[in-house]
Amino acid sequence: MMPEPPNPAPFLETSRDEDAGAVFVLQSKGQWWHAGFHLTTAIVGPTLLTLPYAFRGLGWGPGFLCLTTMGVVTFYSYYLMSKVLDHCEKAGRRHIRFRELAADVLGSGWMFYFVIFIQTAINTGVGIGAILLAGECLKIMYSDLSPNGSLKLYHFIAMVTVVMIVISQLPTFHSLRHINFGSLLLSLGYSFLVVGACIYAGTSKNAPARDYSLESSNSAKLFNAFTSISIIAAIFGNGILPEIQATLAPPATGKMVKGLVMCYTVIFITFYSTALSGYWVFGNKASSNIILSLMPDEGPSLAPTWVLAVTVIFVLLQLLAIGLVYSQVAYEIMEKKSADVNQGMFSKRNLIPRIILRSLYMLLCGFFAAMLPFFGDISGVVGAVGFIPLDFILPMLLYNKTYKPPKSTFIYWINISIMIVFTGAGILGTFSSVRKLVLDASKFKLFSDDVVD
Repeated sequence: MMPEPPNPAPFLETSRDEDAGAVFVLQSKGQWWHAGFHLTTAIVGPTLLTLPYAFRGLGWGPGFLCLTTMGVVTFYSYYLMSKVLDHCEKAGRRHIRFRELAADVLGSGWMFYFVIFIQTAINTGVGIGAILLAGECLKIMYSDLSPNGSLKLYHFIAMVTVVMIVISQLPTFHSLRHINFGSLLLSLGYSFLVVGACIYAGTSKNAPARDYSLESSNSAKLFNAFTSISIIAAIFGNGILPEIQATLAPPATGKMVKGLVMCYTVIFITFYSTALSGYWVFGNKASSNIILSLMPDEGPSLAPTWVLAVTVIFVLLQLLAIGLVYSQVAYEIMEKKSADVNQGMFSKRNLIPRIILRSLYMLLCGFFAAMLPFFGDISGVVGAVGFIPLDFILPMLLYNKTYKPPKSTFIYWINISIMIVFTGAGILGTFSSVRKLVLDASKFKLFSDDVVD
């Protein structure tokens, strides 16, 4: 169901009363710490376990430089977008959707559909990835308990999909606040466990040989570097900040910055420790999921089994929360078109379409997760095509258009520079990520029992 572009001046609060997507899914009742929980779940997920893999294409120095640069730029970017949203709210046009914000500030109908397309790619891609990784977590535990068992990866993906269908019936984004607080604690928990496991593996007698060398070919080195940049961009991205800020009780001004500080405190703790410890132990042999590197196909596990088991359980539980957070934009679009705002949220008229549409959406994500199990390559493409435009380019453009800083000011040129640099990085990242997909195509097998790195 494609939403209609906004009218020239539809953004007054009175118009929200007739918008089922706003009234039901994007309820504005939250506090700043709730926004922090949502943001942390959207950014700090099991994709951070891909950081040692991303370092494979960059090495130590460029890897940490890229990680730090992405962190600083994304915090700055999200801060600017929050300022733009606050500015619009003070002007009587509180935006609760990224697409409406972009269309209003930039005054372009095509921008509305551009953001819809990019957000759909991100949210569906993350939904598929969350189900795929959760299925892989179940398979890891099953393989350890029953090495010769008959169940395949797609069986576990089907199990996860059923669970996601059930919990996706939580009606509002705000209703996820307790789940997302648990998600924050889980991300800290499995990060600490992975770091401990890597230190244990790196200091044991079975420690793997360390090789931090990059590809010998300059062209391969360049392509791998941009693929790694795209992966790190995807790890830092969220693409739904306006929808998260929409959950804040009015006035929302200033509250989002506090949520951002909470989120980036968790990012600093988890991202650097995981990247450092994982790449230190495994170097250029790091898997796209560092847990798999700690559980090699041949030989014993490189860390205590109970540590790895608890880590996998924590990851599995958090993936369910991530799948829910990134599905909210799709649910809001569905609800806006299918629900009757004049009837209760749980009335038969609204409940039945909600159950059907959300179940179909999760079934679709589960089907593609089972059919296309190559998560590492998908991360690079999603980062380049989706997160870089929404999180590294549009916020700077929106700020310059809204606040109109003079061309002689530092902030104007730093915003322009970020836009230019990351436009180039996005183009090259897209090319290199698609190239890797093509090179790895021989390993791909529909409904495969293994996730391709």
